[in-house]
Amino acid sequence: MAKDIRVGLIGYGFMGRTHSNAHRKVTHFFDVPYRPVLKTICGLEDAEARKFAQQWGYESHTTDWRKVVEDKNIDMIDICVPNNRHAEIAIAAAKAGKAILCEKPLALDVKQGQEMVKAVEKAGVPNMVSFNYRRVPAVTLAKQLIDEGRLGQIFHYRANFLQDWTISRDVPQGGMATWRLDVKAAGSGVTGDLLAHCIDTAMWHNGAITEVCAMTETFVKERKNVETGKMEPVGIDDACTFMCRFGNGSLGNFESTRYARGHKAKYTLEINGEKGSLAWDLHDLHRLQVFNHADEGIVRGWRNVHVTDGDQPYMKSWWVPGLQIGFAETFVHQLADFLRGMKTDKPAMPDFKEGLKTQAVCEAVLESARSGKRVKVG
Repeated sequence: MAKDIRVGLIGYGFMGRTHSNAHRKVTHFFDVPYRPVLKTICGLEDAEARKFAQQWGYESHTTDWRKVVEDKNIDMIDICVPNNRHAEIAIAAAKAGKAILCEKPLALDVKQGQEMVKAVEKAGVPNMVSFNYRRVPAVTLAKQLIDEGRLGQIFHYRANFLQDWTISRDVPQGGMATWRLDVKAAGSGVTGDLLAHCIDTAMWHNGAITEVCAMTETFVKERKNVETGKMEPVGIDDACTFMCRFGNGSLGNFESTRYARGHKAKYTLEINGEKGSLAWDLHDLHRLQVFNHADEGIVRGWRNVHVTDGDQPYMKSWWVPGLQIGFAETFVHQLADFLRGMKTDKPAMPDFKEGLKTQAVCEAVLESARSGKRVKVG
């Protein structure tokens, strides 16, 4: 029988909802050693925190994250706040002996990330960074096929993450809704917000990125700051494109922007190898495109694999073959893996140490864009 694990969640925004949903659902679909108990929700505004607690079933609410971390009746801290708060909360949670699930990216920069890694390793607490796209069944299946050698030597990895929600100059920066446009809160723009997902998945699929050459652009130079009411310079990158080299000798091309009119969240990836290729699109997330050069010539072509069967990653825990799942379920998969890892000697990945590797690539990308030169990672 699953043992209760009492959860304190910090942050009640978009990610707070996805994580709360996962905590509520995980034991209904997966056999895990721990059953999340929603103990406390923490947020900036008392009324909103109270409303969130009532909606999701948290036993209490607060506006002071330190009280959550110090509460002896809480076992896990789930961090869903802007990037500039990750390190402080995570380090305090580690010192308090809590298991930690932290939204991506790990931190504002590599220095903060290193401090977080040091804290969790010293405390010996379970820890994980929330890169949920690893847990899309089709993306996990791609990892399985690569590891089985079905693509042979990898030559190319390319990924795009395209949005269009900041094109208007009237979109402000700062505050609860648009903190991702405030460099002090976010650390960077699309590099840390969107490309971090692409980089994490790419290195999971294809190994370490060793060198990058990048270009960024900030199209709107000034925006009104919600907190000050003044027009202020924009410090984040609106768009980023970079080329890279992987440790296995393959080449990578990555692009992300919030200025691709018509695209709300178009994340695509393609991997080309000696024996075949794979492709995936978030807009059709339950399908994996597979090309196998060994097929007989007259029928050789791209296969559209519908990832819903019970022998495909995660799917045996859901419905019957042919019925698909979506974005929200990736967080359920993530939490199931985290809870299982806490009970075994094989913790779920990416942990903070692995998340730091993605942080290092992001930092190298931004440095390359600033300097106009190639930059070695690490």
